[in-house]
Amino acid sequence: MRGDLHIHSRHSGDGRQSVEEILQRCRERGMNALALTDHNSMDGYPVKVDDLIVIQGMEITSLDGHIIALHISEPVPRGRGVEETIDLIHDQGGLAIAPHPYRWWSGLKGDDIRDRKFDAVEAINGRSLRGSNARAALLARSMEIAEVGGSDAHIPMHVGQAYTIFPDDCQNADDLVKAIRGRRTQADGRGRGLGESFSYGTKCISRWARRGFKRL
Repeated sequence: MRGDLHIHSRHSGDGRQSVEEILQRCRERGMNALALTDHNSMDGYPVKVDDLIVIQGMEITSLDGHIIALHISEPVPRGRGVEETIDLIHDQGGLAIAPHPYRWWSGLKGDDIRDRKFDAVEAINGRSLRGSNARAALLARSMEIAEVGGSDAHIPMHVGQAYTIFPDDCQNADDLVKAIRGRRTQADGRGRGLGESFSYGTKCISRWARRGFKRL
């Protein structure tokens, strides 16, 4: 079964899709599970559907870069150090994921991830270059933690572009969490091409500059 574990709705500062559009696109792309990971917000929850497994989450802006929290019930505050952010996630029984490592305006660097208590690394991000995703996968393997995938979609057409493969016997969010903790997942899908990434990077850096070089 497949789940897109990194999706942004209009509850993110840069998302341009409704929760309903995300759910419909997940169905169209053959996803069985998803996580809304809005920037520093859980306003898109609760999501109640019968045909998709939903893992509650968010993407947190730590002092050094973004961190995804999955399987949490309350928002985790932004602006904390990496270790404190991870501890706050784990205090809720959640999973701490290192998304899009090495993305220089928002991702954590390798040294910020190694020797930290991350539960998984996002080995394929739908908005990262192939080389960056390859480095992320190598990082996960060197740390001997789970690999997950997510589209990082901000518009419907990108939902499901990258995703996580789970064992077919997973029935609910708890099962998916156990699969990640047990390293029984695989990242799949694709990232961006060079031309597409150049255009996307230019837009992101421009927006970053307009925010005074502050992360979302």
